[in-house]
Amino acid sequence: MDKLENSQPLRPTHGGIKPAELRALGLKPEDVLDFSASVSPIGPPEGVREALSQVDLAAYPDPQCLLLREAISNHLSRVSSEPVGTEKILVGNGSTEIIHLLARAYLSPSRPRSDNTAFILTPTYGEYEGACRLMGSTISCLDGLDRPGFRWDLELAARSIAQEKPSLIFLCNPNNPTGVFLNHDEVSLLVQAADVTGGLLVLDEAYLSFVEEPWDSLSLLRQGPVILVRSMTKDYGLTALRLGYSVASEEVTQRLGTLQPDWSVNGLSQAAGLAALADTGYLDRARQAVNESKNFLSARLADLGFFVPPSAANFLLVKVGDATGWSDKLIRKGLAVRDCTSFGLPKYIRVGIRPLADCQRLAEAMAGLAD
Repeated sequence: MDKLENSQPLRPTHGGIKPAELRALGLKPEDVLDFSASVSPIGPPEGVREALSQVDLAAYPDPQCLLLREAISNHLSRVSSEPVGTEKILVGNGSTEIIHLLARAYLSPSRPRSDNTAFILTPTYGEYEGACRLMGSTISCLDGLDRPGFRWDLELAARSIAQEKPSLIFLCNPNNPTGVFLNHDEVSLLVQAADVTGGLLVLDEAYLSFVEEPWDSLSLLRQGPVILVRSMTKDYGLTALRLGYSVASEEVTQRLGTLQPDWSVNGLSQAAGLAALADTGYLDRARQAVNESKNFLSARLADLGFFVPPSAANFLLVKVGDATGWSDKLIRKGLAVRDCTSFGLPKYIRVGIRPLADCQRLAEAMAGLAD
Protein backbone atom coordinates (compact mmCIF):
# COMPACT_ATOMS: atom_id res chain seq x y z
CA MET A 1 0.00 0.00 0.00
CA ASP A 2 1.25 3.46 -0.91
CA LYS A 3 0.04 6.82 0.37
CA LEU A 4 0.33 9.91 -1.81
CA GLU A 5 1.30 13.00 0.12
CA ASN A 6 -0.76 16.15 -0.38
CA SER A 7 1.05 18.72 -2.44
CA GLN A 8 0.24 21.28 -5.06
CA PRO A 9 -2.32 19.77 -7.44
CA LEU A 10 -0.58 18.44 -10.52
CA ARG A 11 -2.07 18.46 -13.99
CA PRO A 12 -2.33 14.79 -15.02
CA THR A 13 -0.57 13.57 -18.13
CA HIS A 14 -2.84 12.50 -20.99
CA GLY A 15 -2.61 11.03 -24.45
CA GLY A 16 -3.61 13.00 -27.51
CA ILE A 17 -1.59 15.11 -29.92
CA LYS A 18 -0.13 18.32 -28.47
CA PRO A 19 0.14 20.94 -31.26
CA ALA A 20 2.78 22.97 -29.40
CA GLU A 21 5.04 19.92 -29.10
CA LEU A 22 4.55 19.09 -32.77
CA ARG A 23 5.35 22.65 -33.80
CA ALA A 24 8.71 22.39 -32.02
CA LEU A 25 9.45 19.36 -34.21
CA GLY A 26 8.31 21.06 -37.38
CA LEU A 27 5.20 18.86 -37.63
CA LYS A 28 1.49 19.60 -38.04
CA PRO A 29 -1.32 17.58 -36.40
CA GLU A 30 -2.56 16.44 -39.79
CA ASP A 31 0.89 14.91 -40.46
CA VAL A 32 0.66 12.58 -37.44
CA LEU A 33 -1.22 9.33 -36.81
CA ASP A 34 -2.37 9.47 -33.19
CA PHE A 35 -1.93 6.14 -31.41
CA SER A 36 -1.66 7.91 -28.04
CA ALA A 37 -5.44 8.22 -27.63
CA SER A 38 -7.71 5.18 -27.49
CA VAL A 39 -11.03 5.84 -29.23
CA SER A 40 -13.17 4.05 -31.80
CA PRO A 41 -11.04 3.35 -34.89
CA ILE A 42 -13.89 3.69 -37.39
CA GLY A 43 -14.73 7.35 -36.85
CA PRO A 44 -18.06 8.79 -35.67
CA PRO A 45 -21.35 7.23 -36.81
CA GLU A 46 -22.52 8.50 -40.19
CA GLY A 47 -25.46 10.46 -38.80
CA VAL A 48 -23.38 12.59 -36.45
CA ARG A 49 -22.19 15.21 -38.94
CA GLU A 50 -25.70 15.74 -40.29
CA ALA A 51 -27.03 16.09 -36.75
CA LEU A 52 -24.38 18.69 -35.95
CA SER A 53 -25.34 20.73 -39.01
CA GLN A 54 -28.91 20.97 -37.70
CA VAL A 55 -28.02 22.43 -34.28
CA ASP A 56 -29.25 25.96 -33.65
CA LEU A 57 -26.10 27.68 -32.46
CA ALA A 58 -28.12 30.59 -31.10
CA ALA A 59 -30.16 28.38 -28.73
CA TYR A 60 -29.18 27.35 -25.22
CA PRO A 61 -28.70 23.59 -24.83
CA ASP A 62 -30.91 21.59 -22.48
CA PRO A 63 -29.14 21.81 -19.09
CA GLN A 64 -30.69 18.48 -18.05
CA CYS A 65 -29.92 16.62 -21.31
CA LEU A 66 -33.38 15.04 -21.16
CA LEU A 67 -33.53 13.62 -24.69
CA LEU A 68 -30.01 12.25 -24.43
CA ARG A 69 -30.67 10.65 -21.04
CA GLU A 70 -33.78 9.01 -22.51
CA ALA A 71 -31.71 7.70 -25.43
CA ILE A 72 -29.04 6.36 -23.06
CA SER A 73 -31.74 4.66 -20.98
CA ASN A 74 -33.13 2.99 -24.14
CA HIS A 75 -29.62 1.96 -25.21
CA LEU A 76 -28.93 0.36 -21.84
CA SER A 77 -32.23 -1.52 -21.98
CA ARG A 78 -31.05 -3.16 -25.23
CA VAL A 79 -27.78 -4.41 -23.76
CA SER A 80 -28.84 -5.23 -20.20
CA SER A 81 -31.71 -6.87 -18.36
CA GLU A 82 -31.39 -4.24 -15.62
CA PRO A 83 -33.87 -1.34 -16.02
CA VAL A 84 -32.24 2.08 -15.79
CA GLY A 85 -34.51 5.11 -15.56
CA THR A 86 -33.40 8.58 -16.58
CA GLU A 87 -33.31 9.64 -12.92
CA LYS A 88 -30.24 7.41 -12.50
CA ILE A 89 -28.33 8.89 -15.45
CA LEU A 90 -26.14 11.99 -15.43
CA VAL A 91 -24.57 13.28 -18.67
CA GLY A 92 -21.23 15.05 -18.42
CA ASN A 93 -18.79 17.05 -20.50
CA GLY A 94 -16.75 13.90 -20.90
CA SER A 95 -16.48 11.30 -18.15
CA THR A 96 -13.70 13.41 -16.66
CA GLU A 97 -16.22 16.05 -15.58
CA ILE A 98 -18.11 13.38 -13.67
CA ILE A 99 -14.90 12.26 -11.94
CA HIS A 100 -14.33 15.82 -10.74
CA LEU A 101 -17.96 16.17 -9.64
CA LEU A 102 -17.53 13.02 -7.57
CA ALA A 103 -14.47 14.45 -5.84
CA ARG A 104 -16.34 17.67 -5.06
CA ALA A 105 -19.40 15.78 -3.80
CA TYR A 106 -17.64 13.28 -1.54
CA LEU A 107 -14.37 14.94 -0.55
CA SER A 108 -13.54 18.31 0.99
CA PRO A 109 -10.52 19.98 2.62
CA SER A 110 -12.88 21.19 5.37
CA ARG A 111 -13.57 17.62 6.51
CA PRO A 112 -11.53 15.81 9.13
CA ARG A 113 -8.55 14.06 7.56
CA SER A 114 -10.08 10.64 8.23
CA ASP A 115 -13.23 11.63 6.29
CA ASN A 116 -11.37 13.08 3.31
CA THR A 117 -9.72 9.99 1.88
CA ALA A 118 -9.69 8.17 -1.45
CA PHE A 119 -8.44 4.76 -2.53
CA ILE A 120 -7.13 4.18 -6.06
CA LEU A 121 -6.13 0.93 -7.75
CA THR A 122 -3.06 1.81 -9.80
CA PRO A 123 -1.57 2.18 -12.34
CA THR A 124 -4.50 4.07 -13.77
CA TYR A 125 -6.02 7.23 -15.24
CA GLY A 126 -4.39 10.27 -13.67
CA GLU A 127 -7.56 12.34 -13.26
CA TYR A 128 -8.64 10.29 -10.22
CA GLU A 129 -5.62 11.46 -8.29
CA GLY A 130 -5.82 14.94 -9.81
CA ALA A 131 -9.44 15.43 -8.79
CA CYS A 132 -8.78 14.16 -5.25
CA ARG A 133 -5.71 16.35 -4.85
CA LEU A 134 -7.83 19.41 -5.63
CA MET A 135 -9.93 18.46 -2.59
CA GLY A 136 -6.84 18.14 -0.38
CA SER A 137 -7.53 14.46 0.14
CA THR A 138 -5.36 11.74 1.57
CA ILE A 139 -4.91 9.18 -1.21
CA SER A 140 -4.01 5.53 -0.75
CA CYS A 141 -3.02 3.36 -3.71
CA LEU A 142 -2.87 -0.37 -4.25
CA ASP A 143 -0.38 -0.94 -7.04
CA GLY A 144 -0.54 -3.87 -9.44
CA LEU A 145 2.76 -3.16 -11.19
CA ASP A 146 4.67 -5.97 -9.50
CA ARG A 147 1.83 -8.48 -9.64
CA PRO A 148 1.56 -11.26 -12.27
CA GLY A 149 -0.25 -9.89 -15.28
CA PHE A 150 -0.66 -6.54 -13.48
CA ARG A 151 -3.61 -8.05 -11.58
CA TRP A 152 -4.19 -6.60 -8.11
CA ASP A 153 -4.49 -8.58 -4.89
CA LEU A 154 -8.18 -7.82 -4.44
CA GLU A 155 -8.40 -9.51 -1.07
CA LEU A 156 -5.74 -7.08 0.11
CA ALA A 157 -7.68 -4.25 -1.52
CA ALA A 158 -10.86 -5.21 0.35
CA ARG A 159 -8.98 -5.41 3.67
CA SER A 160 -7.35 -2.02 3.05
CA ILE A 161 -10.70 -0.44 2.26
CA ALA A 162 -12.17 -1.91 5.46
CA GLN A 163 -9.29 -0.45 7.46
CA GLU A 164 -9.03 2.99 5.85
CA LYS A 165 -12.73 3.59 5.11
CA PRO A 166 -12.20 5.85 2.08
CA SER A 167 -15.06 7.99 0.84
CA LEU A 168 -14.25 7.15 -2.80
CA ILE A 169 -12.69 4.03 -4.35
CA PHE A 170 -11.55 4.31 -7.97
CA LEU A 171 -11.29 1.34 -10.31
CA CYS A 172 -10.83 1.55 -14.09
CA ASN A 173 -12.18 -1.62 -15.74
CA PRO A 174 -10.79 -2.45 -18.27
CA ASN A 175 -7.73 -0.85 -16.77
CA ASN A 176 -5.92 2.03 -18.39
CA PRO A 177 -3.07 1.41 -19.26
CA THR A 178 -2.71 -2.35 -18.71
CA GLY A 179 -5.91 -3.60 -20.37
CA VAL A 180 -6.65 -5.91 -17.40
CA PHE A 181 -10.37 -6.69 -17.16
CA LEU A 182 -11.81 -7.86 -13.85
CA ASN A 183 -14.80 -10.19 -13.75
CA HIS A 184 -18.06 -9.74 -11.85
CA ASP A 185 -16.94 -11.60 -8.73
CA GLU A 186 -13.69 -9.65 -8.51
CA VAL A 187 -15.40 -6.27 -8.73
CA SER A 188 -18.10 -7.43 -6.32
CA LEU A 189 -15.42 -7.80 -3.64
CA LEU A 190 -14.81 -4.07 -3.86
CA VAL A 191 -18.52 -3.24 -3.92
CA GLN A 192 -18.98 -5.26 -0.74
CA ALA A 193 -16.04 -3.55 0.92
CA ALA A 194 -17.46 -0.13 0.01
CA ASP A 195 -20.88 -1.14 1.32
CA VAL A 196 -19.50 -2.13 4.72
CA THR A 197 -17.44 1.02 5.15
CA GLY A 198 -19.87 3.57 3.72
CA GLY A 199 -17.73 4.47 0.71
CA LEU A 200 -18.64 4.71 -2.98
CA LEU A 201 -16.99 2.57 -5.66
CA VAL A 202 -16.35 4.57 -8.82
CA LEU A 203 -16.22 2.02 -11.64
CA ASP A 204 -14.80 3.77 -14.69
CA GLU A 205 -15.81 1.76 -17.76
CA ALA A 206 -14.45 4.10 -20.41
CA TYR A 207 -13.23 1.16 -22.52
CA LEU A 208 -15.98 -1.36 -21.80
CA SER A 209 -17.56 -1.13 -25.24
CA PHE A 210 -14.43 -2.62 -26.81
CA VAL A 211 -14.31 -5.71 -24.58
CA GLU A 212 -14.99 -8.85 -26.59
CA GLU A 213 -16.80 -10.68 -23.78
CA PRO A 214 -18.15 -8.11 -21.29
CA TRP A 215 -20.39 -8.83 -18.32
CA ASP A 216 -23.41 -6.80 -17.19
CA SER A 217 -22.03 -4.39 -14.61
CA LEU A 218 -25.42 -2.69 -14.19
CA SER A 219 -26.31 -5.57 -11.88
CA LEU A 220 -23.81 -4.12 -9.38
CA LEU A 221 -26.19 -1.24 -8.68
CA ARG A 222 -28.39 -3.66 -6.73
CA GLN A 223 -25.46 -4.94 -4.66
CA GLY A 224 -24.09 -1.82 -3.05
CA PRO A 225 -22.79 1.74 -3.42
CA VAL A 226 -21.35 1.98 -6.92
CA ILE A 227 -21.42 4.46 -9.78
CA LEU A 228 -20.66 3.40 -13.35
CA VAL A 229 -18.88 6.01 -15.46
CA ARG A 230 -18.81 5.60 -19.23
CA SER A 231 -17.36 7.48 -22.20
CA MET A 232 -19.30 8.20 -25.38
CA THR A 233 -16.23 10.16 -26.46
CA LYS A 234 -14.30 6.89 -26.80
CA ASP A 235 -17.23 4.67 -27.79
CA TYR A 236 -18.22 6.74 -30.81
CA GLY A 237 -15.07 8.66 -31.76
CA LEU A 238 -16.42 12.00 -30.46
CA THR A 239 -13.15 13.13 -28.88
CA ALA A 240 -13.44 16.75 -30.03
CA LEU A 241 -16.88 17.13 -28.46
CA ARG A 242 -16.43 15.51 -25.00
CA LEU A 243 -19.35 13.38 -23.85
CA GLY A 244 -19.75 10.89 -21.03
CA TYR A 245 -22.38 9.67 -18.59
CA SER A 246 -22.81 7.93 -15.28
CA VAL A 247 -25.33 5.45 -13.91
CA ALA A 248 -25.95 5.30 -10.17
CA SER A 249 -28.69 5.45 -7.58
CA GLU A 250 -31.05 8.40 -7.79
CA GLU A 251 -29.55 9.81 -4.57
CA VAL A 252 -25.98 9.75 -5.92
CA THR A 253 -27.08 11.15 -9.29
CA GLN A 254 -28.93 14.04 -7.66
CA ARG A 255 -25.96 14.77 -5.43
CA LEU A 256 -23.69 15.15 -8.45
CA GLY A 257 -26.28 17.07 -10.42
CA THR A 258 -26.51 19.81 -7.80
CA LEU A 259 -22.81 20.55 -8.38
CA GLN A 260 -22.86 20.47 -12.18
CA PRO A 261 -23.03 23.87 -13.89
CA ASP A 262 -25.97 24.49 -16.21
CA TRP A 263 -25.19 23.96 -19.90
CA SER A 264 -22.12 21.91 -19.03
CA VAL A 265 -22.89 19.67 -22.01
CA ASN A 266 -23.24 21.83 -25.12
CA GLY A 267 -25.86 21.44 -27.82
CA LEU A 268 -23.45 20.01 -30.37
CA SER A 269 -22.42 17.24 -28.00
CA GLN A 270 -26.02 16.40 -27.13
CA ALA A 271 -26.99 16.23 -30.81
CA ALA A 272 -23.97 14.07 -31.60
CA GLY A 273 -24.81 11.72 -28.74
CA LEU A 274 -28.39 11.28 -29.93
CA ALA A 275 -27.27 10.55 -33.48
CA ALA A 276 -24.60 8.12 -32.30
CA LEU A 277 -27.02 6.13 -30.14
CA ALA A 278 -29.48 5.95 -33.04
CA ASP A 279 -26.92 3.83 -34.96
CA THR A 280 -27.57 0.65 -32.98
CA GLY A 281 -25.09 -1.46 -34.96
CA TYR A 282 -22.17 0.93 -34.58
CA LEU A 283 -20.54 -0.49 -31.45
CA ASP A 284 -20.49 -4.01 -32.91
CA ARG A 285 -18.73 -2.68 -36.02
CA ALA A 286 -16.25 -0.73 -33.93
CA ARG A 287 -15.51 -3.75 -31.76
CA GLN A 288 -14.92 -5.93 -34.83
CA ALA A 289 -12.50 -3.36 -36.26
CA VAL A 290 -10.65 -3.16 -32.94
CA ASN A 291 -10.27 -6.93 -32.73
CA GLU A 292 -8.93 -7.20 -36.29
CA SER A 293 -6.32 -4.48 -35.84
CA LYS A 294 -5.41 -5.51 -32.29
CA ASN A 295 -4.87 -9.15 -33.21
CA PHE A 296 -2.60 -8.14 -36.09
CA LEU A 297 -0.59 -5.60 -34.11
CA SER A 298 -0.18 -7.80 -31.05
CA ALA A 299 1.10 -10.72 -33.11
CA ARG A 300 3.38 -8.56 -35.28
CA LEU A 301 5.00 -6.75 -32.35
CA ALA A 302 5.49 -10.05 -30.53
CA ASP A 303 7.22 -11.40 -33.66
CA LEU A 304 9.55 -8.40 -33.50
CA GLY A 305 10.54 -9.39 -29.96
CA PHE A 306 8.42 -6.96 -27.97
CA PHE A 307 6.50 -8.14 -24.91
CA VAL A 308 2.79 -7.41 -25.40
CA PRO A 309 0.59 -8.51 -22.48
CA PRO A 310 -3.04 -9.44 -23.22
CA SER A 311 -5.44 -6.49 -23.31
CA ALA A 312 -9.23 -6.51 -23.14
CA ALA A 313 -9.40 -2.87 -24.25
CA ASN A 314 -8.84 -0.98 -27.50
CA PHE A 315 -5.15 -0.44 -26.82
CA LEU A 316 -2.00 -2.48 -26.23
CA LEU A 317 0.72 -2.07 -23.63
CA VAL A 318 4.08 -2.71 -25.29
CA LYS A 319 7.39 -3.19 -23.47
CA VAL A 320 10.04 -1.36 -25.48
CA GLY A 321 12.73 -0.76 -22.84
CA ASP A 322 12.91 3.04 -22.99
CA ALA A 323 9.42 4.48 -23.37
CA THR A 324 10.52 8.09 -23.69
CA GLY A 325 13.17 7.26 -26.27
CA TRP A 326 10.79 5.20 -28.37
CA SER A 327 8.06 7.85 -28.16
CA ASP A 328 10.50 10.50 -29.37
CA LYS A 329 11.67 8.35 -32.28
CA LEU A 330 8.16 7.46 -33.38
CA ILE A 331 6.78 11.00 -33.24
CA ARG A 332 9.55 12.08 -35.60
CA LYS A 333 8.14 9.50 -38.01
CA GLY A 334 4.66 10.96 -37.65
CA LEU A 335 3.45 8.33 -35.18
CA ALA A 336 2.29 9.43 -31.71
CA VAL A 337 2.19 6.80 -28.93
CA ARG A 338 1.63 7.16 -25.19
CA ASP A 339 4.78 7.15 -23.07
CA CYS A 340 3.71 5.25 -19.94
CA THR A 341 6.38 6.70 -17.65
CA SER A 342 3.70 8.78 -15.90
CA PHE A 343 1.88 5.53 -15.05
CA GLY A 344 5.02 4.18 -13.36
CA LEU A 345 5.85 2.08 -16.42
CA PRO A 346 8.95 3.73 -17.95
CA LYS A 347 9.70 0.67 -20.09
CA TYR A 348 6.28 0.62 -21.77
CA ILE A 349 4.34 2.53 -24.36
CA ARG A 350 0.58 2.34 -24.84
CA VAL A 351 -0.66 1.98 -28.40
CA GLY A 352 -4.27 2.86 -29.20
CA ILE A 353 -5.88 0.69 -31.85
CA ARG A 354 -6.44 2.43 -35.18
CA PRO A 355 -7.55 1.12 -38.61
CA LEU A 356 -5.56 -1.88 -39.84
CA ALA A 357 -3.56 0.09 -42.43
CA ASP A 358 -2.40 2.53 -39.73
CA CYS A 359 -1.40 -0.36 -37.45
CA GLN A 360 0.59 -1.88 -40.30
CA ARG A 361 2.43 1.41 -40.74
CA LEU A 362 3.26 1.55 -37.03
CA ALA A 363 4.52 -2.04 -37.06
CA GLU A 364 6.77 -1.29 -40.04
CA ALA A 365 8.21 1.77 -38.30
CA MET A 366 8.89 -0.17 -35.09
CA ALA A 367 10.51 -2.97 -37.07
CA GLY A 368 12.85 -0.45 -38.66
CA LEU A 369 13.74 1.15 -35.35
CA ALA A 370 14.29 -2.23 -33.70
CA ASP A 371 16.94 -3.27 -36.23
